[in-house]
Amino acid sequence: MTDIKDRQGKRKRTSGVVIPHKPRWNTRMAGFFVYLFVKAVAFTIRFKLHDYSEIGYNVRGRQFIFCIWHNRLALSLIIFEKFIKKISPDSQLAAMVSASRDGAFLTHILRLFGVEPVRGSSSRRGPQALWEMVLKARSGFDLAITPDGPRGPRYEVQYGTIDLSKITGLPIVPVGYSVNWKIRFKSWDGFILPLPFSRCDVFIGKPIYVPTDSTEGEREAFRKHLEDSLKKITID
Repeated sequence: MTDIKDRQGKRKRTSGVVIPHKPRWNTRMAGFFVYLFVKAVAFTIRFKLHDYSEIGYNVRGRQFIFCIWHNRLALSLIIFEKFIKKISPDSQLAAMVSASRDGAFLTHILRLFGVEPVRGSSSRRGPQALWEMVLKARSGFDLAITPDGPRGPRYEVQYGTIDLSKITGLPIVPVGYSVNWKIRFKSWDGFILPLPFSRCDVFIGKPIYVPTDSTEGEREAFRKHLEDSLKKITID
């Protein structure tokens, strides 16, 4: 149960159930233009893959948890299309998105890219979202998560990714990229907006396997390992 204020300023009790914000017509329209912008900019970008994953191109019929920092969302779905979906056309992706209004905006963009959104985060609807991601994995989906989202701190991995790997048995694959021409916003994450005709170096790190019987102490070790792996392929 949680407390909220009514219109008279008095507190009233609620059930504590978080209902994700749904995209409105104006949100869907804005999302559509962002989708077109990202596709248009990506068409002009020169991509170069640096694959340290030891997976190579053997991704068909396999499932992964792809992990990328929150400030690198702009090209994340383009990278999935270009380097995973192209090789394994049957791959389906489910991504965890905040239950907030910002998450509603991102949800529509994900659907335009053919990605299934799962609404929740460490601060809102976390346990429900984690279980829904597990169900998606059992249905054959790859999973995607921003381990420092939706509120940060920047470049600090939360436990949700580790727990998701432990429950599903899927390996975590760190993904990063750097672009030479970009705009960096003054947001908590320092969001990166690639500019047309940039050069984009894409980095895929070695998979991290979290055993289903791992202990609490090992859980922290895996969290730190993932954080270090992502930082290693992060070039600002």
